[in-house]
Amino acid sequence: MTMETVIGLAENAVWVILLTSGPLLIIALGTGLSVSIFQATTQIQEQTLAFVPKIIAVLVGVVLFGPWMLTKVTTFAGDIFENLIRYIG
Repeated sequence: MTMETVIGLAENAVWVILLTSGPLLIIALGTGLSVSIFQATTQIQEQTLAFVPKIIAVLVGVVLFGPWMLTKVTTFAGDIFENLIRYIG
């Protein structure tokens, strides 16, 4: 296995991590921001109010983006196994 191959696999790993975690992080960020704006305008300072909408939004995001995320990760794992078989064989 050459150094370029290892660096390419590491680069692909970082991209897969960013692509699969990105949508859920953006959903959590947007939900948290909207709840914070709601709390600031209504002057409700309940600490637990921010967590429940985020959890629900992230779970909905997992349901919506889960199959796509699973496809990305399994494709990347298949590529790693193919490279490993080429290297061993």
